[in-house]
Amino acid sequence: MTSLSPISTGAGNPAALSIALVSEHASPLAALGGVDAGGQNVHVARLAGALADRGHSVTVYTRRDARDLPDRVPLRAGVEVHHVPAGPPERIPKDELLPHMLAFGRYLAREWQIRPPDLVHSHFWMSGLASLHATRELRLPLLHTYHALGTVKRRHQRLADTSPPARLGCEREVGLGCDRIVATCRDEVLELTRMGIPAGKVAVVPCGVDTDQFTPYGPAADRDGAHRHRLIQVGRMVPRKGAAVSVTALAELPDTELLVVGGPTAARIDDDPEVRRLRDIAREAGVADRVRFTGGVPSEDVAPLLRSADVVLCPADYEPFGIAPLEAMACGRPVVASAVGGQLDTVADPATGRLVPPGDPGALARVVGELLADPATRRACGEAGRRRVLSRYGWPRIAAATESVYGEVLTPQPVVTGVI
Repeated sequence: MTSLSPISTGAGNPAALSIALVSEHASPLAALGGVDAGGQNVHVARLAGALADRGHSVTVYTRRDARDLPDRVPLRAGVEVHHVPAGPPERIPKDELLPHMLAFGRYLAREWQIRPPDLVHSHFWMSGLASLHATRELRLPLLHTYHALGTVKRRHQRLADTSPPARLGCEREVGLGCDRIVATCRDEVLELTRMGIPAGKVAVVPCGVDTDQFTPYGPAADRDGAHRHRLIQVGRMVPRKGAAVSVTALAELPDTELLVVGGPTAARIDDDPEVRRLRDIAREAGVADRVRFTGGVPSEDVAPLLRSADVVLCPADYEPFGIAPLEAMACGRPVVASAVGGQLDTVADPATGRLVPPGDPGALARVVGELLADPATRRACGEAGRRRVLSRYGWPRIAAATESVYGEVLTPQPVVTGVI
């Protein structure tokens, strides 16, 4: 395993490359906050832009999910989004996309036969499956980032897991068939070795954060003054993100409000089944008057909301990486997160916040209460979090580390013919 934390940005970077990023369901153009639109969308968009800043030409291939989408959309200088016709041009839940991946892969093969990229970097297991088909046929280098593993999802969700039964086998096929895996955290490497994928095939490059957008300096969202403290949780509106834990913990945190940011737009928030479930939990806990669901918000509104918080909560049941802690730390806010997945790497306890067991409202309430009672510690955690993000997680550093892994795949390795 190659570990890139702290990330090396030394010499030896490859020359300008034509890079294909494949992200079958997570378009960098999608509105965030929906069930299938979150961290992967942000990661692909930011990685593409940061690679373009380093002189590369990047095309992001994502499935056409609306009839009126152009074939190609410029995302920014050096980055183009290419909509792939695979299945009906309409929104389909990602767990129902597998039957369309053969068509997706065949389209990529035809496209790349005419204009082959220097390398392909697929994101999520179905993108990997489609890319494996195309790159094998054309003998193109393939790197893969899982973003989430089916083994972990099944372990936690069990019968509630809606992934296709073939997912686990396909993920192993992609891992063994690609040239290199770019994992986002150390915990993922352990999961991959349990799947029979050699650790030596894996490089660890974390996700990044835009440190110019997410910064302590700038306006903060208004607070109405009805409560002394504000907690914020940001993320997709799905049960595994642990908002129920935050709501339940609020019962032990008097004079404190909780903002849950994410999900459908505010106009449609009342129809969301997860919001309805959480409101029932809030009523049972006696905190319904202190919990507010904002719905999904424009990306430019997230940093002001984070800056308005005393503490940011990230209590997911499991978290393949988790961008929300980085965004909060970049804004100089202390984070209380569950000790799972990528959060074990990003949140330094006690320097930048606290790590607690997943699914434990009592533990969450206890450490949050301690932080709310100690403004000096909150301030110190926020300052340390900002420093940690600047030193490790800015997108220029993440792009340089990713580029370094690309160079390893593109550089011919010497053949050992005997023992000295």
